[in-house]
Amino acid sequence: MDRRLEGIRVLVTRPRERAEELCFLLEDEGADVFSLPLLELRPPEDPRPLASAAEHVQRYHWVLFASPSAVEAFLEALRLAGTLDRLARVKLAAVGPRTARTVEAFGLTVAAEPSEGTGAALFTALKDLLGPDDDVLLPSAEEGRRELEDGLRDLGVRVTRVTAYRSTPAPLPPEALAHLTEAPPQVVLFASPRTAEAFLEGAGREPLAAAKVVAIGPTTATALGQLGIDVATVAERPTPEALVDATVRAVHG
Repeated sequence: MDRRLEGIRVLVTRPRERAEELCFLLEDEGADVFSLPLLELRPPEDPRPLASAAEHVQRYHWVLFASPSAVEAFLEALRLAGTLDRLARVKLAAVGPRTARTVEAFGLTVAAEPSEGTGAALFTALKDLLGPDDDVLLPSAEEGRRELEDGLRDLGVRVTRVTAYRSTPAPLPPEALAHLTEAPPQVVLFASPRTAEAFLEGAGREPLAAAKVVAIGPTTATALGQLGIDVATVAERPTPEALVDATVRAVHG
């Protein structure tokens, strides 16, 4: 089998508990993968709004998920509230295929999913399906972007945004920093603006000096540019498979 990334050192930046599938796919292509956890995902400081939304989920017409972590956090809140069965009365939408796949793993149906994994793309997919009489619940990261929420409010849709989780930088162990110095990555993958910020805070710019940078999508690519990081390629879809293909393009042109 032709292994397209044979011997290429690839750094995968990620929240602490994610990216296993992506790492396996990269290794199958021959890459020497170093996975660096940069974010700790934590429950909201005030859990009451999330618990209330879960208890009364049937009052919403739609629940919109912007990340797999939001899905998992809200489903756990529903479980604790004893209202999981009420979610069957609500339409669900997901930002991109990775989030949709997480929803479907719970045996639920996704009614709206854009091909591009951004809040703006989900807004475009929903704007003709929603009206001013609709109540929409948006469980999100505490620091999550606002373009989806703002667009819906401009349409007159009633949006309830609740913090489902928050992310804080994970301390980088000395051995991880030593590895970055001793074996600088040839390719670095970023899956969110937050991980890019945490990487610069913890490791600085030096490990990126000779690396090709790959972004999971246009939102992350834009954020990287604003941070002064040149992006070599952008994944066509926010999936592990598309990130692998983008890595190959970054290496081989």
